[in-house]
Amino acid sequence: MNAQLRKLPIGIQTFENIRREGYVYVDKTALIYRLVTTGKPYFLSRPRRFGKSLLLSTLESYFEGRRELFEGLAIADLEEAWQEYPVLHLDLNAEKYDAPEQLGGILNRHLNQWEDRWGREEREESFSDRFSGIIRRACEQTGQPVVVLVDEYDKPLLQALQDSFLLEEYRKTLKAFYGVLKSSDRYLRFVFLTGVTKFSQVSVFSDLNQLTDISMLPQYATLCGLTHGELERDFNPEIGRLEEQEGVDREEILRRLTRMYDGYHFSENTEGVFNPFSLLKAMALGEIGSYWFESGTPTYIIEMLRKYAVLPSEIGGEEASPSDFNVPLELATNYMPLLYQAGYLTIKGADLEFDAYMLDIPNKEVRVGLMKSLIPSYVTSDSHEVNSVVRNLARNIVRGDMDEALKLLQAFLSTVPYCDNTDYEGHYQQMMYVIFSILDNYVD
Repeated sequence: MNAQLRKLPIGIQTFENIRREGYVYVDKTALIYRLVTTGKPYFLSRPRRFGKSLLLSTLESYFEGRRELFEGLAIADLEEAWQEYPVLHLDLNAEKYDAPEQLGGILNRHLNQWEDRWGREEREESFSDRFSGIIRRACEQTGQPVVVLVDEYDKPLLQALQDSFLLEEYRKTLKAFYGVLKSSDRYLRFVFLTGVTKFSQVSVFSDLNQLTDISMLPQYATLCGLTHGELERDFNPEIGRLEEQEGVDREEILRRLTRMYDGYHFSENTEGVFNPFSLLKAMALGEIGSYWFESGTPTYIIEMLRKYAVLPSEIGGEEASPSDFNVPLELATNYMPLLYQAGYLTIKGADLEFDAYMLDIPNKEVRVGLMKSLIPSYVTSDSHEVNSVVRNLARNIVRGDMDEALKLLQAFLSTVPYCDNTDYEGHYQQMMYVIFSILDNYVD
């Protein structure tokens, strides 16, 4: 099949649309079947643009009993009953949370939609009371327990990290709202929450036995993201197109894609996965470029790095225990939980005898993108100037003209104004580190 005729699901997060409209779908349904038949309340942490929304949409279609959408997929041979359940799908991803009313507004919209179908009692006034009533009535009216799916449960809290008042307001609201999931357990068939981090002071995580966190379980390490095997199995036409575009053979294309987008490990000794958003975009456009950072760098990442005074050269290449990096962000005492959970660091090895994991930057795309985002803090606010210097440095180094490369670097550094941050040698060392990391060179 011509690669140009294939529809790749870039930004398509609805399972029904992917299946009905003929988009390429990488079959994850065997893992989904294991998930839905072995437990009930789950939490999964993955970086942004890693397919969490599509996973929840797939679960929604499964629990609605829509067997026709799964024809030809692994789960079609595994599931026999195809029971229909009432599904409550809460998506907190599509709002900007910069005022107390923003969270209330989106919760109210979802509650209104559910109440239009399942009704409302007059005495139900608070968000939590309304949510509890909806769950109970949906179960009683259908005779089936309810499925609750929450996408990006923590986004309001993440956006309010730098505003202590707003963070506390959101925390109180969500603590009561999510607390309903525990008190309504007898009415629930399945609960699945996705997000970036576990906020310990939110009710669903206050009891360790409430939610099963599958974020670091080996059996679900590839639930989101694409494996090397899936790439070679499902994307042969696109790989062929890249071979033509780049003028190299298949082996070289796979090597370049792996170096650029692969390298994420969410458990020890498990298969690595590619960033699905960037990989699909590269294959759709026929060009291996940096796409994850183009889709936006969360401002809280840069702000938290400044808070912890993290030097660029310190990021990655460090051993840590899970208690150092797999902890709620509000309990973090260093930068590792933030960067690990957001996808800027990943597991590269483990020495389980000593509870030690090696954390490092996943791949070239993340390394170069992260260093570019740090340019205003360490070099200059003019990113165009830096990119120009880096580009010309690369040309000189490739041509072997080191004298010209050093002259260019000296001329550039002389233009950096002195300030509180640049009156000591270390700052210039970090500038050099950033510049040469953008060149994708090893720097020590």
